[in-house]
Parts: sequence; C-alpha cells; structure tokens
Amino acid sequence: MSAVREFMTTDARCVRETESLTDAARMMMDLDCGALPICGDDGKLKGMITDRDIVLKCVAAGRDPGQMMARELAAGKPFCIDADANVGAAIDMMEQHQVRRLPVISDHKLVGIISQGDIARNYSEQRVGELVEHISERHGV
Repeated sequence: MSAVREFMTTDARCVRETESLTDAARMMMDLDCGALPICGDDGKLKGMITDRDIVLKCVAAGRDPGQMMARELAAGKPFCIDADANVGAAIDMMEQHQVRRLPVISDHKLVGIISQGDIARNYSEQRVGELVEHISERHGV
C-alpha cells in the first residue's frame, strides 16, 4: 500500500499560533483553501483552523477576528498522520474522527496535508465513496 507522502499536498502552509484570525482568513483567501494547520514558533503542529471555525467561533460569537489569536482555536490534541504511514491508516483516521483533511508530519514537523480530495484522485471509487459517506455523517452533507 502507498505511503501518505505519495498522496499528500506538500506546499502546506501554517498560520502561527500568535497570528490573528484575520491573518488566518487572509492566508486562506490567498491560498484558496478552507483550512490551515496552526503551528507554534517551533514549527510543531498545535491544531487546525477552518474558515467555518472563524465564522462560528469568532464572528458569530461577536468577537473581533483582528484581536482573537489562532491559538484560541487550537483546542485539544490535533489529529495528524506520519508521512510514512500507509494511506489506509489515513483513511481510517479520517473516518474515525470524521475529518476531511489531516496534517502530515515527519520528525514532529508539518510536511504536508492529505485531504479527502488527494485520496479521491488516487484511490478506488468504492473506497473513496465509503470515506465520503463516513466523514459526511457528522457534517450532514
């Protein structure tokens, strides 16, 4: 079975935990993406932030995205996968945690992101269909 590093997007960028949600939103706009890893100054993964997080946990809550820092949305231990793990393990983790993307790490540093789309481009239709179905259960899609 293929390793995650063969499927992942390698040009992943982090928003620093000390950057504002406005900075994170601008980075998402510039990169044309809906989610970013949150990294500490040491380059280690601290969490993930989505455009939906910014809207619901900041804007809708009446907070100022220019004053709220990314670290405030980096709650809990982030789900991630090692670059040398097999793709099946990534799929299992996505299904278990009902997430559409996983940060990929090597030596405790972010090296990429593997998404549902990356897998869809490289995997059997049946397995991708199962993945989408399991992930979408929580999201009501």
